[in-house]
Amino acid sequence: MIKKYFILFFIQMIWSVTNAQTTYLPLNTEDNQLLDRLETRSGSLSDSLFLTTKPVMRNRAVAFLVQQNDTTINSGLSRIDRYDISQMISESGEWTKDGNGAIDSKIPWFNTFYKKQPDFIYAKTPDFFVVVNPIISGIVYKEPNSPDAANKSNFLFWSARGAEIRGWVSKKISFYTSATENQERDVSYVNHWTNYYSAIPGVDHYQGYGPGVHDYINATGYIDFAVVKDHINTTFGYDKNFIGDGLTSVFLSDFSAGVPFLKLNTRIWKINYENLYMELTNQQDNIGGFQYIQPTIGGNEIRSHKYASMQHLSMNLTRWLNVGLFGSVVFGRSNSYEIRYLNPVIFLAQMEQSLGSPDKKDLGINFKTIVAKHLQFYGQFLLDEFTAKNFFSHNGYWANKWALQFGGKYFDAFAVKNLDLQLELNVVRPYTYSHFDTVNAANYTNYNQPLANPLGANFEEVLGVIKYQPAHKLFLTAKVMYYMKGIDTGSADYGGDIFRSYNMRSADYNIRIGNGIKSNCALINFNLSYELARNLFFDAGFTHRSYKYAGNIPNSLLPAETTTFFYGGLRLNIAKKDSEFY
Repeated sequence: MIKKYFILFFIQMIWSVTNAQTTYLPLNTEDNQLLDRLETRSGSLSDSLFLTTKPVMRNRAVAFLVQQNDTTINSGLSRIDRYDISQMISESGEWTKDGNGAIDSKIPWFNTFYKKQPDFIYAKTPDFFVVVNPIISGIVYKEPNSPDAANKSNFLFWSARGAEIRGWVSKKISFYTSATENQERDVSYVNHWTNYYSAIPGVDHYQGYGPGVHDYINATGYIDFAVVKDHINTTFGYDKNFIGDGLTSVFLSDFSAGVPFLKLNTRIWKINYENLYMELTNQQDNIGGFQYIQPTIGGNEIRSHKYASMQHLSMNLTRWLNVGLFGSVVFGRSNSYEIRYLNPVIFLAQMEQSLGSPDKKDLGINFKTIVAKHLQFYGQFLLDEFTAKNFFSHNGYWANKWALQFGGKYFDAFAVKNLDLQLELNVVRPYTYSHFDTVNAANYTNYNQPLANPLGANFEEVLGVIKYQPAHKLFLTAKVMYYMKGIDTGSADYGGDIFRSYNMRSADYNIRIGNGIKSNCALINFNLSYELARNLFFDAGFTHRSYKYAGNIPNSLLPAETTTFFYGGLRLNIAKKDSEFY
């Protein structure tokens, strides 16, 4: 019955499509940073971009960039900004007014390949458009004195090979797909994380080939069409989404693996409303030696599913202040979707009690404000569960579960062009994101990975980033991270492991952040990226991480970890791999 509803829904949508379909900018690229700094430097929030929800539509990004490139509107831009704008418009040139905004190559390959500067294959007719680009990465790592004896002399690396395709048909339906075949041997602490959670961050199924060596295919794809021109877009595919303005999010981050999703985005006046329906994958296998579910059929492991419905309503109240509301439901229904959660009205699921079901429902609020064309402040607050009597008594009641984020950005800091600073604080109470039902796994996770902050719950975290672009093709980045987290041990549940049932909790009252065994982690990363050709980067840098347990705990029981590694290599049409997540 549910499948019939979906089929009828899509038939109705497809028959009503009009122009204004679009593709989306990739996550974790410099393009998103450029849009963010330009919006703040303009001193006015855009009524079309709404950068809190990502990925960003290419057509809206191009319209915004063309406007910002007008010297009469934003005279404070540097030469580097204008270069970046022209290059970014070229990459999405099919969305300019004449549809031919891509820059011509000076020397095409055999008059066939790279006829346009950013694209290996470029084809465009009045009824069809497509570009095809290769995806390649080859990064090597050196970790002296690795705590893993087997890795002391091992060759650490990350390699990827694949392609991406994007385009549109008759200006009615847009499409995108990418697939890469990857091999990696991670540095020690990343490999420890993978072994603990039986998951590679951001990846679904993978295979192991020898100690620390993993192989996987990373594929994404979607189609997009407009239901109402310039106002309502529908996107259906398999990919990641992000809700927030920070480095991480307490609502929805892009840390976990991609998921099948249906997204409805509505933009009217100064309002943007996003409905997101997702199929998630339950946790499986042992996590940290703690047994969860592992169903089998004929001796082969299968992955059961759960589902999520999320809504985010965002409004520019003034030219400098945006406020948003967030609601989410995560639920398990034996591999079937609860049709009532298809209702697109925000907070309806949270208010509805007729189901009488044990589903996980969260509420949130966020804001973003621009100050003096240089400063941006942002924040999120998520409420997982709340009882007013215990909350205001400050008695540490376990069920008062919430997550908080507050951050600030300083663009062209201290009057230095293209020097951008960011500082972010994240605080999450114990048991936030967890649930009592580990069979249907209605916790806030996907494929053994948190849907929000990588640290899960029961922690305080400070993040800082310095980004400097001193020349057109040179990008320098420094990142620091410090966190304190309460660790669960054995069968004791102190609220840090969001995969465990909160019915296993250690107590009902005096539950504070840092309960359990406290751990402290400090990390610093320096990275240099130089663009040899469009989207072909040379990366080099190093990371130092120190992780230890507080208190008088023997190192033989809970050993400290000190990790330093260096890396370098090339990547084409793919974002830099982030190893600074934990």
